[in-house]
Amino acid sequence: MVVRKVGKYEVGRTIGEGTFAKVKFAQNTETGESVAMKVLDRTTIIKHKMVDQIKREISIMKLVRHPYVVRLHEVLASRTKIYIILEFITGGELFDKIVHHGRLSEGEARRYFHQLIDGVDYCHSKGVYHRDLKPENLLLDSLGNLKISDFGLSALPEQGVSLLRTTCGTPNYVAPEVLSHKGYDGAVADVWSCGVILYVLMAGYLPFDELDLTTLYSKIEKAEFSCPSWFPVGAKSLIHRILDPNPETRITIEQIRDHEWFQKNYVPVRSFEYEDVNLDDVNAVFDDADSEQEQRVSEHRGNEDMGPLVLNAFDLIILSQGLNLATMFDRGKGKTDSMKYQTRFVSQKPAKVVLSSMEVVAQSMGFKTHIRNYKMRVEGLSANKTSHFSIILEIFEVAPTYYMVDIQKAAGDASEFLKFYKNFCSNLEDIIWKPPTESSKSRLWLEMWMSSRIQWEFLPGKRRNGDVRVSWNLGQEHFRGKSGLFSERRYPKLYKKSITK
Repeated sequence: MVVRKVGKYEVGRTIGEGTFAKVKFAQNTETGESVAMKVLDRTTIIKHKMVDQIKREISIMKLVRHPYVVRLHEVLASRTKIYIILEFITGGELFDKIVHHGRLSEGEARRYFHQLIDGVDYCHSKGVYHRDLKPENLLLDSLGNLKISDFGLSALPEQGVSLLRTTCGTPNYVAPEVLSHKGYDGAVADVWSCGVILYVLMAGYLPFDELDLTTLYSKIEKAEFSCPSWFPVGAKSLIHRILDPNPETRITIEQIRDHEWFQKNYVPVRSFEYEDVNLDDVNAVFDDADSEQEQRVSEHRGNEDMGPLVLNAFDLIILSQGLNLATMFDRGKGKTDSMKYQTRFVSQKPAKVVLSSMEVVAQSMGFKTHIRNYKMRVEGLSANKTSHFSIILEIFEVAPTYYMVDIQKAAGDASEFLKFYKNFCSNLEDIIWKPPTESSKSRLWLEMWMSSRIQWEFLPGKRRNGDVRVSWNLGQEHFRGKSGLFSERRYPKLYKKSITK
């Protein structure tokens, strides 16, 4: 198992991966704070001649302190890598919420739109433009508030620049003037994307969505769309003013704030700025390779285990989403597929069997595969053959004889990813574990948590229907919840004393 440190940060598993960057979960060993670490290859940045622009935008983002924008803490570097340390957001993507629950209510959509406009406008005031706004880049914190990610980092190759040339990503949210490859105003283009997002929040689907890229471009350039019947008049009016194909007459953020529909229940948020932000680390990152900072930031690795990585307690908490691990097992229940965007499954087959089975299935679907240890990259073209498509699959041990396969989109359209996932899993039914009873599912839950070295503390208190309050401690993090999973009737021995595994 890999043990890795970068400076004062202990680095965990990969939680996101793109064409040019990886995002890893990490912990500040001095404070115990959880962070997201974006890892960039230094030579790639130099090759694409993005050094000056990235340096400028990272410097600006260090100065940004806004409740609805993911905070950039600091920047580190080794001889070959650049590490951008970001605020770690626990609530997942807004896209997940739409996929699971469909369109949002008018009130909920308006609240998120308020937060989106506040965050976008604040960053525009600092001279930073996103260029790739879409629900997948909008995260939710533990309180359900919006957090815009990758703001100020849009100059990186896997986002703004490549998207403008449509070499990767999806153009569904992009303004017509951007697609025309002409010069454009970043702020005005971001407003268009905000309008598409508002439409998606309220409709549950895209205003512009065609398999044929030429047809899609044509509809975007003409703003050829219609609003569903359930859209209120005020929302229709605002969306039509935002999705104006002429950037010269498109509504501005200031005018959006004055719109009657937007004004309802709107309370401007207060932003915070600190004058003591130090930019020395940003300058050092892009200076000579022998700088003092690079000598201080070193990578420490332990010996690599030949088997799959064993998920630790931090990882299980991240994946559980509040003890709700049911989506790993409840495939195909109800009107919507509960696995629709919880893209992982469990298997009791040996890890090597799981890996080889996935390789065979991916290749039979027409994709190329690249395997390293127990991680596989799947690459090819999207279903409509118009864009590059890349998936990362990784096998983890979650309990003795149980393995979890985590599947993530690295490049391509999110809807294409979901289609791939559904077809991929349908061809792996013989290795996907399906618990025969609720009891067997619960027992696996317990094994996973108890094997992760979490300190469990069963607290006295009121019980209802056999439930008990449960708390667990993990370093400086403290979580509390309740679940019938740990009923006294089911696990009577656990109630005699606290357990430390």
